[in-house]
Amino acid sequence: MNWSAIAAIYRFEMARFFRTLAQSFLSPVLSTSLYFVVFGTAIGSRIQEIEGVSYGAFIVPGLIMLSVVMLSISNASFGIYFPKFLGTIYELLSAPVNFIEIVIGYVGAAATKALFVGLVILATATFFVDIRIEHPFAMAAFLILSCLSFSLLGFIVGIWAGNFEQMSLVPQLVVTPLIFLGGTFYSISMLPPLWQTITLFNPVVYLISGFRWSFYGIADVPIFWSLLAILAFTGICLAIIGWIFKTGWRIRS
Repeated sequence: MNWSAIAAIYRFEMARFFRTLAQSFLSPVLSTSLYFVVFGTAIGSRIQEIEGVSYGAFIVPGLIMLSVVMLSISNASFGIYFPKFLGTIYELLSAPVNFIEIVIGYVGAAATKALFVGLVILATATFFVDIRIEHPFAMAAFLILSCLSFSLLGFIVGIWAGNFEQMSLVPQLVVTPLIFLGGTFYSISMLPPLWQTITLFNPVVYLISGFRWSFYGIADVPIFWSLLAILAFTGICLAIIGWIFKTGWRIRS
């Protein structure tokens, strides 16, 4: 394993993050505050509690996942797409670095950025509502796995994208609707039986449900299925990336 190459890619990607640290810090703080003003105040005044948890506290795990998922995808996709756009990716591919080291460098940096933002949002939420974390190790595991798995998805999107418009296609038209329909701001038990069944086909439901369970001990689906879903998604993304580098799909062209 070429750790020097991994560290070089990781440092390069993190340097871009630290150049805009104020923006990276202020943006999630402002967006989280707005969500609490809109959803916590407007809707929270009508929905006092969900399964014994105040509505403001109930939406915190969903808000964290919303930002973490979107940032993981955008950071990883831009990180690998930009070298492809400039043509410098061929220098990387011709260097004594295998695809595993490339993935660790880019995905590790993207996951680190998303993890930082997730923790910032969690800290910001404490100023608005009382939060308890009943299963801190499970919370950390779900947060880290989410950052890694969706960074892997972003890496795939960045390789697939032929232009900047395509790079934002998957996050905006596919991932965002799945997140908002995945129980971010509500419990799926509040839906009619038919829609509850349909919602279970949304993979994001298992992610948000498991993450919310780590906070309050309540979940829409069993925690085992949530963990299995995120591990399966991570494995699928790894398999796709391995196939991409083996075949050269969207890279050699």
